[in-house]
Amino acid sequence: MFAMNKKLLTLSEVADMLSVSKETLRRWDTSGKLVSVRHPINDYRMYKVSDLKKFEQLGFLFDGKPSEKKVKPNKKYKTIELFAGAGGLALGLEESGLDCVLLNEIDKNACQTLRTNRPKWNVVEGDVSKLDFKKFKGQIDVLTGGFPCQAFSYAGKKLGFEDARGTLFYEFARAVKEIKPSIAVGENVRGLLTHEKGQTLAGMISILEELGYKVVPPQVLKAIFYNVPQKRERLLIVAIRKDLKIDFEFPAPNKKILTIKDALKKGVLFDKDVPKSEGQKYPKDKADVMKLVPPGGYWRDLPLPIQKSYMKQSFYLGGGKTGMARRMSWDEPSLTLTCAPAQKQTERCHPDETRPFTVREYARIQTFPDDWEFSGSVTSQYKQIGNAVPVNLAKALGQQIIKALNQHNSKK
Repeated sequence: MFAMNKKLLTLSEVADMLSVSKETLRRWDTSGKLVSVRHPINDYRMYKVSDLKKFEQLGFLFDGKPSEKKVKPNKKYKTIELFAGAGGLALGLEESGLDCVLLNEIDKNACQTLRTNRPKWNVVEGDVSKLDFKKFKGQIDVLTGGFPCQAFSYAGKKLGFEDARGTLFYEFARAVKEIKPSIAVGENVRGLLTHEKGQTLAGMISILEELGYKVVPPQVLKAIFYNVPQKRERLLIVAIRKDLKIDFEFPAPNKKILTIKDALKKGVLFDKDVPKSEGQKYPKDKADVMKLVPPGGYWRDLPLPIQKSYMKQSFYLGGGKTGMARRMSWDEPSLTLTCAPAQKQTERCHPDETRPFTVREYARIQTFPDDWEFSGSVTSQYKQIGNAVPVNLAKALGQQIIKALNQHNSKK
């Protein structure tokens, strides 16, 4: 774990915080956009914390605000979640103090995961389009859902509710229409911001507004700022019912960033080292290559002939491709976990051992507790974990939801 009370940050730390590659920082150094200094002992590139003030998104480093205290709900706030997956979002919201009354998910293994860990949760397995939400009208405070990013068929300049038919966002919007929750929260990948040149997101916002909701400007939350040892990003779309006087603010970032060591070793996140579990293995030819990659390194750290052999045509294309043949290091957060840890182009190799992270290591990097069991094959378990919202990120979001609902409830 590294904190922001030091005056110099490493190349890796600054890259994490700004969500850019190390190559980008090196180019900025050359162009003068962000100039590094050299470490007096090892001559590594370092950056003055004071030089980061120019980046608006890092303003929290300098505002001096203390960490926010836990907020307790004024009453029992009820939630419904669609596309629930393995329960990362639901668990985080539960830990924040929200009460889940229904979860919908179509994947049978993910549903079994939810039932195994929370037998009292009302898990409805199946196609969301077959569900009738009308009976919940006026009874639900929060509706959440991580719907996939799908293009709409545009019928006009401004997209209406019916224009979204055939997409899973339509089902989310239909649930909003039928339930009329106080707050609706959609989560998605950062790519939704630019999908169809921004038209998809604009369409979603216009539909929610048509349904009687005011949409807070969508924001990308970086998991590393919310006690998650991983560089995952999630786009949050928060809609407040227009008849309610509710002010919602996204959670403030923490000044401490957790690392692989914090995830897998006893420390601030867990009270013991990560337990043993099943995991995938690399084929022999890949293992022979990965053995040559140092901690924190990737394909460019391989001997040149092996670089060309391993990367094939990608070797001659532009871009850093820093996720390929990538070995993690103990002192940095993990790259975003994928659904297949041994797959080429998305390697997430253990810092010391030449293997992908195990299932329980994957779960810890996503901040699932050790007693959260995953059902199905090992392949399915990796997929469930890789698709999840990090639990601690969801918990931070839940706290802000409770704060907003408390504000409304206290005015009654």
